[in-house]
Amino acid sequence: MFKFSEEQIKRYARHIILPEVGGKGQEKLLNSKVLVIGAGGLGSPAIFYLAAAGVGTIGIVDYDVVDFSNLQRQILHTTERVGTPKVESAKKTVEALNPDVKVITFNTMINKDNIMDIIKDFDVVLDGTDNFPTRFLINDACYFMGKPLVSAAMLRFEGQISVFDYRDKENSPCYRCLFPEPPPPGLVPSCQEAGILGSIGGIMGCIQATEAIKLLLGIGEPLVGKLLVMDALSMEFTKVKLRKDPNCPLCSENPKIKELQEYDQTCDIRF
Repeated sequence: MFKFSEEQIKRYARHIILPEVGGKGQEKLLNSKVLVIGAGGLGSPAIFYLAAAGVGTIGIVDYDVVDFSNLQRQILHTTERVGTPKVESAKKTVEALNPDVKVITFNTMINKDNIMDIIKDFDVVLDGTDNFPTRFLINDACYFMGKPLVSAAMLRFEGQISVFDYRDKENSPCYRCLFPEPPPPGLVPSCQEAGILGSIGGIMGCIQATEAIKLLLGIGEPLVGKLLVMDALSMEFTKVKLRKDPNCPLCSENPKIKELQEYDQTCDIRF
């Protein structure tokens, strides 16, 4: 039986008193491993709250460095860390918040040659990346490896999120049921072109962390088969039902995609 230290009992007291979590649930979180791909506007709040919750191992993938333009929304980073790798900055923040958490950093660009090896040891994957080719690559890798994927996106005053639970491929739609292929280059403006309200990342990243915790604990109703869309200007949340596409190129009975493929990194959505 797991024995909490006095400090851990104090740290996680508000979790432990929840009937849905309790001591056993907190122990499960401490033994869980979550991979967050992207330490930017979405990954920052997600990583922060996963660490605060006591998720025992957090993997962080990012190959960028901290820029002044990031600080409006990427709350893991600070002014003094401008120019340093985001994974290093994120690790320092997490370790300062919760010494229970082991941080594994991957200062690299995700590609079809390394992604399977990176995600293989993690229980849940969070996608906080900033371009469509990488999003499709992450989705396909998670599908092939049977890893639950929590995927979010945002632009201007809007955000959207869904969960693709590839532990149950027969019942969960996949990302390609929603978006079969990346959009043509230039169709979707980047945040540099269209802008982004910084707090939108906070909202969507926190929802990502919440969905990941629900998956790890096996509680509630994760957003599997649902797309949650937020409009911050009207503060309206709309939940759209997603169905499996019988002609999906990835998860249908006769899939066209049977191995990882890479698209050109041209359709930038920079979150």
